Amino acid sequence: MPPSRLDAVYRSILLTKFFTKGWGNPQNLRRIFEFRKVMANREACYNMIPLDYPIEITKDEIWSDCHIIEGQFESPFEKHLPGIMPDKTKTAYFQMVLPPKWSSHKIKPICLHLAGTGDHFFWRRRNLIAKPLLKESGIASILLENPFYGLRKPDDQIRSSLHNVCDIFIMGGCLIMESIVLLNWCERHGFSPLALTGLSMGGHMASLAATNWPKPISLVPCLSWSTASPVFTEGVMSASINWALLEMQYFSDKVYQDDLAKMVKIIDHDDAFLAGQHFAKHFPASLKRVDKLRKESNENNGDNNTTGDAISTNSINNRSDINVTTENESKNNSNQLHHQIAEEKAAAKIFPLNLISNRFKSKDPNALKGVCLLPVPKHPLFSDNKWREHEALQFMRGIMDECTHLKNFEVPVDTELIIAVCAKDDAYVPRDSCMSLETIWPGVEVRYIDAGHVSAYLLHQKVFRSTIAECIQRSLKKYPVEVS
Repeated sequence: MPPSRLDAVYRSILLTKFFTKGWGNPQNLRRIFEFRKVMANREACYNMIPLDYPIEITKDEIWSDCHIIEGQFESPFEKHLPGIMPDKTKTAYFQMVLPPKWSSHKIKPICLHLAGTGDHFFWRRRNLIAKPLLKESGIASILLENPFYGLRKPDDQIRSSLHNVCDIFIMGGCLIMESIVLLNWCERHGFSPLALTGLSMGGHMASLAATNWPKPISLVPCLSWSTASPVFTEGVMSASINWALLEMQYFSDKVYQDDLAKMVKIIDHDDAFLAGQHFAKHFPASLKRVDKLRKESNENNGDNNTTGDAISTNSINNRSDINVTTENESKNNSNQLHHQIAEEKAAAKIFPLNLISNRFKSKDPNALKGVCLLPVPKHPLFSDNKWREHEALQFMRGIMDECTHLKNFEVPVDTELIIAVCAKDDAYVPRDSCMSLETIWPGVEVRYIDAGHVSAYLLHQKVFRSTIAECIQRSLKKYPVEVS
């Protein structure tokens, strides 16, 4: 399905711009990358936070339809990575939405909701999901304020416009550790079973938090996927980034290229995607090679109807009956040729000749926009400006994968308690070029809504709530709570 047009239109009318000051302090990025490896170890990360971590309750009120508790605590991220967080972000704030009276003394389900992009304060989550969830299913909620949002927004930040790329990683690290604080606190106060959820960015943050919880926990990530890299490099949000500034900073300080770029890695895509990148990188030699294979295949199959403007994958598949070696050719040469054919066959699936040839013949400076090469060597195919643009884009992909790709974290304790809800036509969170949740987390269930990102958020809140309730029921069935 094509990406949602509504997503693109909605994003285009928003004023929010991201990373307006660039990548962030290179030394801060280095510290984040190093600490990410510590946080990726579930046991190490969990043990950094005391079970009785101090929390201050600041409000306890009975409303007409619920019981509201609010509290705050110092983010443990600041304790373990001092000096990296802006002052306003260091205190974590949360709000609990509880029933006026529990129907059971033992079964007190509660779900921790993490905020999506632009979700400041508590009112939106409280009214759209927490209160209805309590009324419909008797499930309580705890709402955590994101760093850089609401009460935690730095004074010089405008709306949700994070100043630096590193801010998104600070946000993620904070939310992982702060979630552990709150889940421990909930357990100590008799809440069970526990669940995690969030929409969009909040869904991904919930997934990251679940990787570091050492017990089975229900997880419902909504409108998110396995990594944030395509969100900022391929999705509609990529148009809200000042790429010229990022490119300028990347090439003006050698520490990015000579040091930081070596600390991160891009998680491999599927074989066809990688083969396609190889095909493009070695153009036009690869184009001539595939054209030769196609012509030979047509001659052997008696197919004179193939036009010259697209690769026929079927015809390349039929090369099994072509004698590609002679008696005098070595086995190594044969293996190499078969490897090239397989490589080009995979590339053909995603790089039709008419698309490649038209793009590379075009003098349009935007003709190659969005094509990512791994790595990005200087090549006659690109102008120097185009090479620099792709180098910065790939650095963004690399650091996003390093800090947000679920493959870089441990698998949640019980993936059967995870139900991911995705939008089929999501233009904010592209899924085609990255590893699937099912591959990373065997046993996870993925469900799809026939909508785009924005329309799913606006029209399908009930689906998200019912999925949370179902996931908690799964937990109760698999790990029953003894009722007195």
